[in-house]
Amino acid sequence: MDLHKKVLEHEDELIYLRREFHKIPEIGFKEFKTSEKIYKYLKDLGLEVEKITQTGVVAVLRGNEEGKTVMLRADMDALPVTEDTGLPFASENEGIMHACAHDGHIAMLLTAAKILSKQKDQIKGAIKFVFQPNEEDAGAKYMVEDGVLADPDVDAVFGIHLWAPIECGKVGIASGPFMGSHENFVLKIKGKGGHSGNPHTAVDPFLPMANIIQSVQMIQTREIDILKPTLIMFGQINGGTAPNVIPGELEVKGSMRYLYEGGDDSEECPEKRFERIVGNICKAHRADYELEFLPSNSTLINNEKTTKIVEKAAEDVFGKENIVNYVCMAGEDFAEFTAKVPGTFYFVGAGNEEKDCTYPHHHPKFDIDEDALRHGVEMHLKSVFSYLNK
Repeated sequence: MDLHKKVLEHEDELIYLRREFHKIPEIGFKEFKTSEKIYKYLKDLGLEVEKITQTGVVAVLRGNEEGKTVMLRADMDALPVTEDTGLPFASENEGIMHACAHDGHIAMLLTAAKILSKQKDQIKGAIKFVFQPNEEDAGAKYMVEDGVLADPDVDAVFGIHLWAPIECGKVGIASGPFMGSHENFVLKIKGKGGHSGNPHTAVDPFLPMANIIQSVQMIQTREIDILKPTLIMFGQINGGTAPNVIPGELEVKGSMRYLYEGGDDSEECPEKRFERIVGNICKAHRADYELEFLPSNSTLINNEKTTKIVEKAAEDVFGKENIVNYVCMAGEDFAEFTAKVPGTFYFVGAGNEEKDCTYPHHHPKFDIDEDALRHGVEMHLKSVFSYLNK
């Protein structure tokens, strides 16, 4: 079977699907219309389809021969972003936009399912098509808890992200740590309010807060090997009521990312180091604190064997010269799947300066080069056949 030819035969529908889903973006766990369209499409293909984890959809295709089970995943949720692309198929839902290419992920996986559903006689084993809700906030964790990796038990998992930072016609792959662990934190510094003209009668929370924001940066450069990337970023500070009032409390929110397994029992233990600095600085300034970490996803680690399958497929689709060794610190809850079964997540390039597809993900003007869609479908197909029929 000529997979490339099969994909080209479906390209018009593939682009149509992407645009239809782009029009109806919905945020995490509210992907009701999106979910219904996906469910109906898969049912019409004759697949075993069920709903899972609120708005999630799972379909199973069983080949004519017994074998292993491979899972392909697409995320469905959009972002609370007001679209400013001017596209004729722009978002019809005010304040919500597919600004991270999930519309393309849905279209690619539906198209792959359609092509594969007509090739049961060439499939040894089973294929599970998973359409995941709420990727932006750890939806994969809940799918795993709800049994998405069981019945039939998944032996390997593959996932694609269309990626504007990589030029269309190229693909980003790497074995081992691939995307960063991500967790947010909320830190409250508790002092004692007072008059700014009499600071000695108060405990000013601004001083320890300023000291903490600067001092925790040494974790990344002085305490943890710089070859093990760690990022500590602050994104929001709340507190105070007037310029001449010392507030009793300040709150700061931020994120921590790293490209290793981490945890309190690890050599790096970045959270423990963070709290040690916070506690000592607060003590020095006579202040108290409350610190909470809110895990989003763990480090995404690609399996060596499944990554070799993806690399071989990429050589066929893109050419060896267009495979980029690519690792980034963005978070991705696909890590919940690869923590349980061998798997590989990778980036299919979707950027193109000539088509004005260079805006970063989550930007109001974000768009993709739709030529990337056919690349993604072909990668899905080749990875599946390579794994199941090897």
